[in-house]
Amino acid sequence: MAATIEVNYFNSFWIKKMDSIVEVRGSTSTVTVTAADSATQTIGPTANTDLGIGQRVFAKDANGVDVVNFPQTVYLNGFNTTNPFTVTLSEPVSLQANDVLIFGEIEDFTEIPRQYTSDESDWYAEETRIRGGYNNTNVDLGVKAYLVEDNPNQNHRFNSMIYSGIFNSRTGVNNSNQFSVAESITRSVDPAKGSIQKLYAEDTNLVIFQELKVSKALIDKDAIYTQEGQALQAASNVVIGGIVPYAGEYGISTNPESFAVFGFRKYFADKNKNLILRLSQDGITEISSSGMVDYFRDKLSTVSNLNPVLGGWDQHNKQYALFMKGNTNETLSFDESVRGWTSRFSYVPDRIGSLRNNFYTYKDGNLWQHYSSNVNRASFYGVDYVSNVTLILNPKPSMVKVFKTINYEGAGDWVIPANGITTDQDTGLQISQYQIPTSLADLETSLFTNNFKRKENKYFANIVNVSAVTPGEVLFGQTMTGVKGFTSTITFSSPLQADGVTPVAQTTKKELFAVSSNYNQSSY
Repeated sequence: MAATIEVNYFNSFWIKKMDSIVEVRGSTSTVTVTAADSATQTIGPTANTDLGIGQRVFAKDANGVDVVNFPQTVYLNGFNTTNPFTVTLSEPVSLQANDVLIFGEIEDFTEIPRQYTSDESDWYAEETRIRGGYNNTNVDLGVKAYLVEDNPNQNHRFNSMIYSGIFNSRTGVNNSNQFSVAESITRSVDPAKGSIQKLYAEDTNLVIFQELKVSKALIDKDAIYTQEGQALQAASNVVIGGIVPYAGEYGISTNPESFAVFGFRKYFADKNKNLILRLSQDGITEISSSGMVDYFRDKLSTVSNLNPVLGGWDQHNKQYALFMKGNTNETLSFDESVRGWTSRFSYVPDRIGSLRNNFYTYKDGNLWQHYSSNVNRASFYGVDYVSNVTLILNPKPSMVKVFKTINYEGAGDWVIPANGITTDQDTGLQISQYQIPTSLADLETSLFTNNFKRKENKYFANIVNVSAVTPGEVLFGQTMTGVKGFTSTITFSSPLQADGVTPVAQTTKKELFAVSSNYNQSSY
């Protein structure tokens, strides 16, 4: 008869001995920086006793705006109670006088053992009774008991799965704490493909993401193979059946946070191979190959193992959003409707997700809803940004051309900033937004201003060359119309303030429908 070990309580019975924790508090505090420093901040002149090891540290300037160059995750890892009060941060920072440090709740527990005392000890119990009341409304302390395991035997199987008994919600029978030693309740994958990083249940299959491989495990069924090697699925009492690998040597590396799913499509990053992948009904596809091979090859190589590669599904726009933290922070989106990477964004999230057709990100412990009509357009985490649309004009690729004009259909307040018109040889003058003339004098001024003109609900402007002289040229610079080259790169920008850098707050949607250019074959 098969032997079964049954435990009639839900929680494990654990009581352990550990040193008392001192100087660790969960309260929040705000202090002002008195002098600029790069690593150690002197917060004085009086001691602040409300701070504790492991608290999350945020930084804002004197106006209450987040310090831009402050690291994404900083935790308090050392302090003393002398006057003045000295705070040591776990990462170098760059702060100015009158900046404000905000200390949140304790989130990092790695430094807490350093604050233990050696002369005090306590017993800590997860469950103080033999019977754990899983369905009870309350739990009393009961009789204290002690169990000391001096030499715990632990076996970490990084490539294996195990399942328990079932929980029947209809009858209330909970066997999730039962693990039969006489039954085959484990299933392993190839250890050469690395550790299991993520499991995803889909229909009657369990998708297994390893560092170097993606497979699926059959649930409540097994595979029977014909003489020709063709797999036939049959019902079975085996919970985790045969494991079938997907074609291709792809994995999720050590970045399960890059996983996102919508419908039958699953998206993830393989940092080991510098790829972004999609798992669908047709298998695994390299979506990073959609015009972005070089970009992801270079970008993912700069992302360390300590930095996340965040992925999430944007349910509002039906796009896969991806954030990578490397030498520069990048947030991009992949659109299935065009099978390409359509946008770059200025926000740097801590987490990404969607709920009820709304798209959310987390930043510094706060939840932000995107695409909200209650805030300005191109505003992320309370900061307004410039919106840019960059296009490449490349008609007749083998012909050297002179691009003379630029025309577009859309909203009337688009501009082309400095260096917004370039070719492989020349640079064009910036073009200001269209101005509605209110008088004859304004109309005359507009004729001689390098800005967009309106005609038949379209906007057009001449391209004025501002390139340096090239040997052999007779006319050059602003005496010439047009820029010459094989291709032309045009960047449209949302309105800017007088300094040409600061964005104008956008309260309405701005459309850029179509862009074209008139050109001639170069006679140079």
